[in-house]
Amino acid sequence: MESTRQIKLVMKRVRNNKMGDFKVIPFEEKHIDMVIDFEKELRKQEPDTYFWEPDEEYKKAVVSSFSDPRFNTAISFIAVRKDKVIGRIDSTLIASRNDGACCSAYLDWICVLKNERHNKVAQALMKTLREDLKSKNVSQLIALMASNGEAQRFYNSVEDAAIHDQGIWMNI
Repeated sequence: MESTRQIKLVMKRVRNNKMGDFKVIPFEEKHIDMVIDFEKELRKQEPDTYFWEPDEEYKKAVVSSFSDPRFNTAISFIAVRKDKVIGRIDSTLIASRNDGACCSAYLDWICVLKNERHNKVAQALMKTLREDLKSKNVSQLIALMASNGEAQRFYNSVEDAAIHDQGIWMNI
């Protein structure tokens, strides 16, 4: 019952988040081929940025993520124009026994095709994610920032956000 209510809320937000000639929708298993095409286009547009290829192993891993319970807290949206993915955002809820709550989420990735940047695509993805998280009673979205200039400008433009602390990557 609760998941049906959440799907209706997401779909209502999706209808409200049509911006220009693209729309933001939840990333579902049926979109995998479109997302792989997006990944391939990213590499064409920015060959010195992405250092792995979206091959059959990648596709297999993404397909399995939709039935793997470890991904139950994953939240992903795609920006689509004419059946083509032009942007993507991925996050996950953070559950911690520190406070016995799930009031935070981690922004894993936000990316827009280079030729689609500065057209409000990233802002629409971020807005949709934040609205979805708010409906789940999440009060904070935590992100590590990419160090390139475009990413820095985007993160500095995010409303109601403050940049503080530093991130650390630890190999396990």
